[in-house]
Amino acid sequence: MPYKGKIFLVTGASSGIGAAVSRLLLDNGAQVVAVSRRKITGESFSNREQQNFQSSRKGILKIMQCDLSDFESLDKSIGQTLKSISYLDGVVLCHGFGDFGSLEEFSVARIKRQIDTNLTSIMLISRLAMPIMKKQGCGDLVIIGSKSGLEGSKKGAVYCAAKFGLSGFVQALRKECAASGVRVAIVNPGMVDTEFFDELDFTPGQSRDNALQADDVANAVKTILDMPAGSVIDQINLSPQKSVVRNKSWKS
Repeated sequence: MPYKGKIFLVTGASSGIGAAVSRLLLDNGAQVVAVSRRKITGESFSNREQQNFQSSRKGILKIMQCDLSDFESLDKSIGQTLKSISYLDGVVLCHGFGDFGSLEEFSVARIKRQIDTNLTSIMLISRLAMPIMKKQGCGDLVIIGSKSGLEGSKKGAVYCAAKFGLSGFVQALRKECAASGVRVAIVNPGMVDTEFFDELDFTPGQSRDNALQADDVANAVKTILDMPAGSVIDQINLSPQKSVVRNKSWKS
């Protein structure tokens, strides 16, 4: 139990990467504050892990249902929760959503929602957590970015803008926090086979090497967390071996 007694806050914990990260931390003895816009239940985790989730549920300090694009609610609920915690070993920010199309298709509200959720909310949560970890003189902030933060893609102007913003935010914050002992890192995965694609008109190809799995990303997070004090993995870029995009209108 390498994380026994450690406390982590994880966002996007109801499904996908956030659920995988939460499960990994719990299975290794950590206590988790699980945050999600959707309700978190045993069914939020994969079928083979539901029993493990139930047995490790005692490791969950708190389950918070919160719309992270609602900044007033975010500031109040997460701020109050963090104030009630005596120690914080790490924060793993996994939340976000995809919305794609030509720029002229996006309304002001549609642009605002995507930037608010995928970029600004991450800045605000980091702002709340950072003073706690700086005061301790240690802690990890790990942000799940995207390959879309490394190169632009057709019909991804707004999404890529948010993810490129995350990369710059992490680079600057890393330098800002180095002297305090707090480590800041970003994981940039390519396509991951999760619910991310449920509302989109495309999905990864059907072969295992066409998309990453959520556990692949969770293991990358663990690699960052397991580095000895004084060493930092600044960035991990992950890609499926063969990136294949399948339009949902295509016949299987």
